[in-house]
Amino acid sequence: MRSEFVSVVYDRKKRVSATGEGKVEVLIYFSKSEKKYITVNTCTPHTWKRYQLSSELRTQVAMYHEVVQSMVNSFEPLTIANLNHHLGIEPKETGKNEKHELLAKSDGFIVFMEECIKKEKFSAGTMSHKKVVIDALLRFGRLSRFRDLTPENIKAFDEFLCDETGRTRTTLHNYHKNLRKYVRMAFQMGYISTDPYLHPLCHFDRGKSKERRPLTEEELVLLRDMEGLTLKEVHARDLFIFCAYTGLSYADSQVFDFDTMTEKLNDYTYIDGKRVKTGNTYFTPILPPAMEILEKYNFKLPHMSNQKANDFLHLLECRLPGNKPLTMHVARHSFATLALSYDIPIENVARMLGHSNIKTTQIYAHILHSTIARHTESFASRIR
Repeated sequence: MRSEFVSVVYDRKKRVSATGEGKVEVLIYFSKSEKKYITVNTCTPHTWKRYQLSSELRTQVAMYHEVVQSMVNSFEPLTIANLNHHLGIEPKETGKNEKHELLAKSDGFIVFMEECIKKEKFSAGTMSHKKVVIDALLRFGRLSRFRDLTPENIKAFDEFLCDETGRTRTTLHNYHKNLRKYVRMAFQMGYISTDPYLHPLCHFDRGKSKERRPLTEEELVLLRDMEGLTLKEVHARDLFIFCAYTGLSYADSQVFDFDTMTEKLNDYTYIDGKRVKTGNTYFTPILPPAMEILEKYNFKLPHMSNQKANDFLHLLECRLPGNKPLTMHVARHSFATLALSYDIPIENVARMLGHSNIKTTQIYAHILHSTIARHTESFASRIR
């Protein structure tokens, strides 16, 4: 069983003849001098025949492949030290001391999770997501210790989240995505003997995201021309318009600096920046409506919290046709859809948005009826 850099080996040390059992190891191979064996199970020759075809082993291989692939995508050196960092394994000379120090504080999994988060660098938005998960764990109360990390408790936590406020499966998936990372780290560091998420009880449906509803170009014009607004509503509306005609996210708009982040090419100005959320670079035009917003504020955008901006946008959405919910993220989605409707190649749209993977951009590719109609006219006129 192999997946690029990741493969599985059985009984590498030839122990079956002496003990009747051999180790099942995941081999992560970068080069002759950079390879790592990770023990995932112990099997007899008979049980190995079944285990090598199991979904549990496939999940393990997929997990390690995902880690290695993320290193490749980010152009990190393929070294064991970097791999260990992604797996949450500290170097041997310091790892044991830190582990004992952590266990001396508490045998608590939540403490472990908080300590791990402190060592990582996250944006404010990502950090708030982590805190939401920790708060939910504290309310649940049955996953506070390492020995509590059982498939039954993980399943019960899922049911607790579902019953608490009627969250959707998509929302629950994000809770598990955040939690599973630290459960996996606890397993890799030896705090727990098995990863409960590999158990069939913990194979949760990912759910389907709600259909995104971007504003059409006509609706954007209506929003731009809207009158009789309060000062705060104007600020929220103008931030939305700026993002809708540049593709910037709310967080990126709040750190945008015209003097240091733009360059002029031919007749247009472009933003050359790095995303707050992911660190990915982006290069996107400031379209005329967005430039009008900048000129209106002397090239210094208004500042307000994302929550407040969304609150004021919700007051405006009822004045637009279609009852589409307005949030700052809808502006970014509207830009992507608008660009695609004007036949901008999706690879270019991905670069404008700062996506490292075109699959992310495809989420935004809401094809408008008008685009299909225009292409149909061109297509039909050429048929012989």
